[in-house]
Amino acid sequence: MNKQILLIEDDPDLAELISDYLSMNYYEVHHAATGQAGLDILEAKEREISLIVLDLMLPDMDGMQVCQKVRGSKNNAINKVPIVMLTAKGDTTDRVLGLEMGADDYIAKPFEPRELLARIRAVLRRHETPNQADTSSGSLSFGRLTVYPDSHEVTIDEKTVRLTTHQFQLLHYFATHAGKVLNREQLWQAMPNDDSSENIDRAIDVHISRLRALIEDNPRQPKRIITVRGVGYQFATDQV
Repeated sequence: MNKQILLIEDDPDLAELISDYLSMNYYEVHHAATGQAGLDILEAKEREISLIVLDLMLPDMDGMQVCQKVRGSKNNAINKVPIVMLTAKGDTTDRVLGLEMGADDYIAKPFEPRELLARIRAVLRRHETPNQADTSSGSLSFGRLTVYPDSHEVTIDEKTVRLTTHQFQLLHYFATHAGKVLNREQLWQAMPNDDSSENIDRAIDVHISRLRALIEDNPRQPKRIITVRGVGYQFATDQV
């Protein structure tokens, strides 16, 4: 059965181009011209949609709002659907903001359809193929914090902490390299991204700040993700 892609794009010509190209490559495409129409399709086909291609500029709500609604859904079949965001704005601020909101990848217009296809395939592979560490090491526990690679879940005091895909992959990388000092380039390569080297330091620092806010008892005095000045970050092995 062909994988199903939800395309939320208000430009009819671009939507037709993307739909035709993806269909030629054995994807079934559901197109919505507004954010709300896209959310309605996602809810109706919650367990069928494999990935969302989401435009940033939409007539009723922007892509950031749509992304927030997807990631904020209480339905796990919806909130874990990967998102590739499209935008005519290629600046770093938009890219970082999109990733912060929970997008899995980001591509600026204009782009070649084959580049979008490559990104879609890469994101789907990351979501469908467990890492070797996932299948062999089971859960990773550090004091009250536990990472479950197989289910992409994190708990503190046995209570679930909801993370975006980026946040989970970053935390999982830290957990599997606990005690090691990791530079920003290593951390960037560990997460799904657009392979751009522009402003990596800023993007990683933003991700770290967001992750600390979710897993630290006091994000201003972090005990789990420690800053090593001039080098990078270290995930503490001894945690309470």
